[in-house]
Amino acid sequence: MASTQAPPPGGPPGGPPLGRRIPRPVWQVINGFMRTALSLPFPTPIGQRLMLVSLTGRKTGRHYRQPVSYVRHGDALLTPGGGKWKLNLRPGQPTRLHVNGRDVTAYPELVSDPQTAGDLYAAMAAANPTVTRFSGMQIGPDGRPDPQRLAGALKYGFVIVRWHLSKPGA
Repeated sequence: MASTQAPPPGGPPGGPPLGRRIPRPVWQVINGFMRTALSLPFPTPIGQRLMLVSLTGRKTGRHYRQPVSYVRHGDALLTPGGGKWKLNLRPGQPTRLHVNGRDVTAYPELVSDPQTAGDLYAAMAAANPTVTRFSGMQIGPDGRPDPQRLAGALKYGFVIVRWHLSKPGA
C-alpha cells in the first residue's frame, strides 16, 4: 500500500533540494524582485535573513548582485554556498555586501572541512530552519547534518561561506 504522507520539508531523502526543483526562469523573476527589495537603503523584514553580495564574474568581468541567505554567527555572517556564484569569491579579498539596508565590506572564507562545515551548517539551521529546505540537507536528532549527505555535498562543491566583517588577522 502506498504512503499518503507528504515528503519532508527539504524534499525526500536523496531528492533534489528546493533550489533545484524551481525552474530557472522562476528564479530569475524571484531574484529580480529580491535584488530590488534588498537594495533599499533601510532595514526591511526580508533583509533580516537575506542579503546582496556584489560580485565580479571571474570569466566575464561582469558585475552583478546575488541575493543569498545569511545568519549572524558571532562576529561573522554565514551563508550556504551551493550555487555557482561562490566561484567568483576570492578568499580573503574584500567583497561588498548589502545587509539589512547597509553596505558593508566583508572578507569571505570558504569552509569545506567536513567537521567545521557541519558545525557551521548546524548553527545556520538552528538560526534559520529554512536553510535546510534550499540545501536539501536535513538536521538530525543530534542537531547536525547527516555526515554522509554533507560529505557528498562538499564533494560536489557545496561550501559554507563565512563572511568576516573585519580583515582576518587585523
